[in-house]
Amino acid sequence: MKTLISALAAMSIATVSPAIAAERTVSIVLVHGAFVDGSGWKDTYNILSDAGYEVLVVQQPTITLRDDVAETERVIAKARHPVILVGHSYGGMIITEAGDNPKVRSLVYLAAFAPDAGESVSTLAEAPVPAGEHKAPLVTEGNYLLVDREKFPTSFAADVDAATTRFMGAAQLPWGLQAVQTKVDRVAWKTKPTHYMVTSEDHMIPPTAQRTMAKRSGAKVTEMKSSHAVMLSHPREVAAFIRSADTSAAD
Repeated sequence: MKTLISALAAMSIATVSPAIAAERTVSIVLVHGAFVDGSGWKDTYNILSDAGYEVLVVQQPTITLRDDVAETERVIAKARHPVILVGHSYGGMIITEAGDNPKVRSLVYLAAFAPDAGESVSTLAEAPVPAGEHKAPLVTEGNYLLVDREKFPTSFAADVDAATTRFMGAAQLPWGLQAVQTKVDRVAWKTKPTHYMVTSEDHMIPPTAQRTMAKRSGAKVTEMKSSHAVMLSHPREVAAFIRSADTSAAD
């Protein structure tokens, strides 16, 4: 009987073990953008975690840039390994500064602002929009910005199911004007390997502006036919793109 039990246990281990990926030697830190929170990373988080990565998600309040950078650095400090730092949308402002942290190995921008020193979201948004492209339909409420609720589904996430985007529009996080107007001091893409995913169907940050920022940063660039919410509509492609920034296997 003991022999049979031992054999069954061995078979069970042999069956389960191949599904458990070995832990990678880099960690991934995900930084969300404005109007949403870290829950939008769920599918990307699951894919990367299943591939063996330690994945940490920043839940920054998006009220001031300085506080958001500080919260991101707090999460970076918790990572067990050198970090691939990923920012979506306004999250690009945050990772541009927080990426200067010596623990950060590389940067990944997803449909994101990639500012130079002295630039803010406000200054970047002053650039004219080419014909056929769109700026975010923002409304001001006191010291905050929000996306026009009726226009949120088509502007932010046109390729995500309508029930989800209606809820997202109703559950928006207010974006503080201090976060929008504060200029960046540190620019990590000048010293760190950088990757940029351009979303060609974006109605929040014009694709032409994305391409300009990506080129200026010297990033390795890929384009997705996607809305602004690329991590929701194309999580597998986003996860694969993030993994392309992992050079640990070559170390």
